[in-house]
Amino acid sequence: MANIETKYMGLTLSSPVIIGSSGLTSSLANIREFAGRGAGAVVLKSLFEEQIMHEIAHTSSHDTTSNIYPEALDYISNYSRNHRLEEYLTLIRDAKHAVQIPIIASINCISSDEWTTFARKIEDAGADALELNIFVMPSDPTHGAEQNEKLYFTILDEVKKQVRIPVALKISYYFSGLAKMALKLSWAGAKGIVLFNRFYSPDINIDTMKVVATNVFSSPEEISTSLRWVAMLSDRLYCDVCASTGIHDSEGMIKQLLAGAKAVQIASTLYKNGFGRIDEMNAGLKAWMEKHGFEKTEDFIGKMSFKKVENPGAYERVQFMKHFAGIE
Repeated sequence: MANIETKYMGLTLSSPVIIGSSGLTSSLANIREFAGRGAGAVVLKSLFEEQIMHEIAHTSSHDTTSNIYPEALDYISNYSRNHRLEEYLTLIRDAKHAVQIPIIASINCISSDEWTTFARKIEDAGADALELNIFVMPSDPTHGAEQNEKLYFTILDEVKKQVRIPVALKISYYFSGLAKMALKLSWAGAKGIVLFNRFYSPDINIDTMKVVATNVFSSPEEISTSLRWVAMLSDRLYCDVCASTGIHDSEGMIKQLLAGAKAVQIASTLYKNGFGRIDEMNAGLKAWMEKHGFEKTEDFIGKMSFKKVENPGAYERVQFMKHFAGIE
């Protein structure tokens, strides 16, 4: 029988399916079911930096909220009542007692402030790894690429001073030089790079004339962006690559593994299709491996990466040609 075990950031996963950070992973009951259905790991719902700073300010009696966005203050006042930092640490502890699969904590961060010391508490609570969801929207015309990108290294460096567990960075594709940026992050000690984080997507309601959210869940068609970059980066970095966004079934997972991802993160497909999708993805992977004669995942992971594919230019091409577009 095909062995679908994989290695990611030094962690042994029974399956390449990682449940990505979302509302689904804030429940211990869900985490138990994910593990029971064969998920390889779970990334807990993200803590927000603003929330951590609010708690630090509260416990130390220092006023650090003056630099927090007004929108974040509204979020804090509602969210922290129900899910304070100690509750997050308790969830880590409870999850580690309840399941055998790796538990990965997650922090959504935009600075390298005092919150980085909280990473040590996450490690002490038993988390197997920490995922930093970092994104700086390059929308300020007075800030150059170097200034924006420096923050990623500062955050990584400050967190690595606090913990010994592996640290992954979940990043976007908004970089002037994405390939070099990812390479430098791997040089700086990131054990994993997750491609890519998914953002709030704004839309305009033309009747109310208000900005509203749209495209909350990903679609299978969105896989192409991460697939391209997983293939181009997976065998060029000094860390593991995990694929995220647009992976909704076993076929999508297999494509990402062939491109070089050591694991994939899913969330939208669980909201749309239910938790049984985990079983289906694992079963589909096993069936595909047996069909093609692969005994273990390392036999084919990266088989279609940039350095191994017959025509690597297909990943770099940005303009349509009849041959690549399948047009006759």
